[in-house]
Amino acid sequence: MKRVELLAPAGNLEKLKMAVIYGANAVYFAGKQYGLRAGAGNFSFEDMEKGAKFAHDHGARAYLTVNIIPHNRHLKDMDRFLKKVAATGIDAVIVSDPGIFSEVRNILPDMDVHISTQANTVNFKSAEFWHRLGASRIILARELSVKEIKEIRQKVSPELELEAFVHGAMCISYSGRCLLSNYMADRASNLGDCAHPCRWKYHLVEEKRPGQFYPVFEDHNGTYIFNSRDLCMIEYIPQLLESGLDSLKIEGRMKSAYYVATVVKAYREAIDAWYDDPRSYEASKDIWLEEVCKASHREFTTGFYFRRPGKEDQIYDRSSYIRDYTFVGLVLGYDPRTGIATVEQRNRMFAGERVEVMGPGRDCFTQEIKWMRDEEGKEIDVAPHPQQIVTMPVDEPVKPFDILRRPPEEV
Repeated sequence: MKRVELLAPAGNLEKLKMAVIYGANAVYFAGKQYGLRAGAGNFSFEDMEKGAKFAHDHGARAYLTVNIIPHNRHLKDMDRFLKKVAATGIDAVIVSDPGIFSEVRNILPDMDVHISTQANTVNFKSAEFWHRLGASRIILARELSVKEIKEIRQKVSPELELEAFVHGAMCISYSGRCLLSNYMADRASNLGDCAHPCRWKYHLVEEKRPGQFYPVFEDHNGTYIFNSRDLCMIEYIPQLLESGLDSLKIEGRMKSAYYVATVVKAYREAIDAWYDDPRSYEASKDIWLEEVCKASHREFTTGFYFRRPGKEDQIYDRSSYIRDYTFVGLVLGYDPRTGIATVEQRNRMFAGERVEVMGPGRDCFTQEIKWMRDEEGKEIDVAPHPQQIVTMPVDEPVKPFDILRRPPEEV
């Protein structure tokens, strides 16, 4: 059986490596131009080449987003950009605009082209249209149900791959086609610079009472009327795999490396468990839900997969994230003779506190930090400096890219 692809976000080179190490089959990222996450670190051409090589060396693929909705002025450097992209070794380009699609097909005729969710593909006729033009994959709009995805799968060529988002932030507008940011912050969401006004607090103002702000609901804090819950489908892996999807996509190029590692690890284990033994998936799906909750998130929803979202899928009283666990250290190395790990600090950590250690393909374990030493070998009580290098004993063997995180009771 061909296994579904797990596709993870990569806001920069470190996040790409984390995604691949923790189990992603493919990663997606943007260059310094033409991507829809201008606030992410994004990739130089050199980093694209390094990222694609790292992915390929670990059996994964690398996709480049070129998915803005461009005006004429944005096209002047497109030829040069795409010609440089060709030399980086990426596996596919993700586009939403027919003009950019045409340029990619002309300049990179052998490159796979994926149609972005920004193209709002919600029916099989649109999917067939793009496939006839040469697209190899459709990233379906978020506004589709499992039933509709199955129907599209049945009616399009089996050669056309279908991808869908299964985890991460949801947009108040139709698959990201939003002008709120343009009007309210002069930042163009369709050019990658969204200010996320859907997360802001709103009050009601009556025309003849300027300056008098009324909560939309009876709440002194106001209300966040556009603020959607985050999508999470980890409890419904069987339904996703049986729908005919070829790729399950995690949103989050603006999220941290810790977020990427945590969510990818949970989905990797859940997907593999279902393929290996569906009963083991059913027995453990609550554990994987608990695991994705250890990354920064809003309350969860299943989006449009099973019904049209209602008021219960919005968060009206706040826009903040739930952050229970803190990423405190990244393992750089381990000496099996001494049981000593070399760790890069990511948040302040203390000798004597308890931390949870997680890594790809292993169960988590909890231990006390018995002691720490700095790079000069001096014993220290606290590691306060960003990316400070320390050594410490660990109770079990670890390896590079393993993560130390502080449970909530230690915050």
